[in-house]
Amino acid sequence: MWQPDDGWEVLPGGLGPSTAGVWIDRTTHPPSVVKRLVAPVDDEVPELSDPAHAAWWRRAGAVAVSGVVDRTAGLRAVPVLDVAEDPEGLTLRTAWVPPETLPRLFVASRLGAFAATPVPDVPWLARGQLDDRLRRVERHGGWRTLGRTTVADVAERLWSRRATYLGRLAALPQVLQHGDPVAGNFAARDGDDILTLDWSTLGTGPVGGDLGYLALSSPEELDVLLDAYVAALPAGLATREQALLGARVTAVYTVLNRAEWALARAADGEGALAGKFRHPSVAPYLRALQRQFGHLEALL
Repeated sequence: MWQPDDGWEVLPGGLGPSTAGVWIDRTTHPPSVVKRLVAPVDDEVPELSDPAHAAWWRRAGAVAVSGVVDRTAGLRAVPVLDVAEDPEGLTLRTAWVPPETLPRLFVASRLGAFAATPVPDVPWLARGQLDDRLRRVERHGGWRTLGRTTVADVAERLWSRRATYLGRLAALPQVLQHGDPVAGNFAARDGDDILTLDWSTLGTGPVGGDLGYLALSSPEELDVLLDAYVAALPAGLATREQALLGARVTAVYTVLNRAEWALARAADGEGALAGKFRHPSVAPYLRALQRQFGHLEALL
């Protein structure tokens, strides 16, 4: 059975459906980072075995071996040192890059530059990431817990229109996207590009999609980030209105999904649901939802 070396230091945030952990190995010179991916043991979660699904367990390894984002503009991968496969999974070793805090406007601009990358001809890009997540919520009954809050009417109307908005996203220019553009994945600036981590959701999506995800964890308003993103798009790829639609729909439906998830977990405990809105496990998701109220209204 695969085991991490005793001297490796655990890095935070490394666990996931297919990720057993992430460590820094300081015994190498310079230090390196080790990420362990675990193969699914059965078909209990079929998405993990679907190369087109955002949850496909092997994608980070496939990206590393293929080199498709080694020299892309805007975002590019931290250098890969080794990829080793065994019957239980994959072990990725990459260079250690001391992390920087990057301005969100610069990040938004680099997402726009990355969106200009020609889509590589590989069969394992994630496609329809927001569609997949909404289908998962649908299997669990939709936004049922949000239906017990003051945003029930808004949530019901947007839930009933989800197919319409997914169709509008599908009609937008489809571009290469990182799929998980959060601060922890942007390691450091390298000239005009960002050395970027965690390519496990690399795929295609509507122009502006990555920007919508970024906006949910950014102190800047979406409209401000949009200006930086659009300025980096090549002429003729998409209009500002198209990028705004892609970002807005992605942000709104994602923030509602996350609020439903947080509330549903809290609802299982004792006490009235309204009394749990300020709980640390719920409040950040509700604050994020409040910040998007203007965009919710625009979609209505």
